[in-house]
Amino acid sequence: MKRLSIIIVTYNSEHDIYDCVSSIMKFSDIPLSEIELIIVDNNSRDTDTMFIKLKELYGNDIVLIKNTHNGGYGQGNNVGIKKATAPVILIMNPDVRLIEPIFKTAVEAFENNSELAMYGMKQMLTPTLPNTNSFTCTYAINGYIQTIMSSVCNRYDLYIAKYMHFSGSCFYIRKQMFEHAGLFDESVFMYGEEEDIHYRMWQLGYKKMVYNPKLHYIHLVKERKPDLKYELKLIDVAVFQNEKKGYAAIDILKNRLRNTYLLIVRCKLKSFCGKHDKNLEEMLLKLKAEIKNKINTLPSK
Repeated sequence: MKRLSIIIVTYNSEHDIYDCVSSIMKFSDIPLSEIELIIVDNNSRDTDTMFIKLKELYGNDIVLIKNTHNGGYGQGNNVGIKKATAPVILIMNPDVRLIEPIFKTAVEAFENNSELAMYGMKQMLTPTLPNTNSFTCTYAINGYIQTIMSSVCNRYDLYIAKYMHFSGSCFYIRKQMFEHAGLFDESVFMYGEEEDIHYRMWQLGYKKMVYNPKLHYIHLVKERKPDLKYELKLIDVAVFQNEKKGYAAIDILKNRLRNTYLLIVRCKLKSFCGKHDKNLEEMLLKLKAEIKNKINTLPSK
């Protein structure tokens, strides 16, 4: 009987997936016979080569699914989740690396508490450097409060389930509850899935969400460069998803503008300490202008 199904969606991720799977095998603290590792490829350029190598390395310890089209991150994960047979799902990005055992504690938490819906862990940039993105406050919170709360609460591991969702790069979720919530929203191609599923789970009464800062994983984002297009896409998705919850687009945009103001101030403060990130500050200034433009072009009521 499988106790844990791990779902990894790839898209031209051959440079990441081998190290990702290797870290899973290395740090598994439950028998591999109790783990179901499912990799769904979203129609990459060279899926066959990647799958052949993975089969050579891991044989029947891995389930490989070739998606017929790239329907996005949520759709790819849903394909894997529907195939999964374990009661507990671990959603994992291919650029995640395990640095310690994280399965046994989490799986036993689900087995010992039938109300447990979601389970998050501490995200690291390196084995010794924490990220400030293990969880994030919802966009619906005032932008100033959201920014400060997310930063302070991540630093001191203060997770408030009602207002905070786990990073989508690596988190556990109970399959039965996930299915009841409708799985990931396939109308969104990418980004914002974790906030959306957190909201829908909460609305259904699945409110037992646990954060364990003693379990760590690395998300390889330390070397990512500031990306204006990425930030604008996040905003568009946030507006779309929050409008479904009844929030006005202008309120979400104003919150994101407040958030951006604070990030610019933080950049300027860091510059006084000799840690000026010119590229980040320039991107944030452009982002501020873009958000203002979005607000100004909203249809008048």
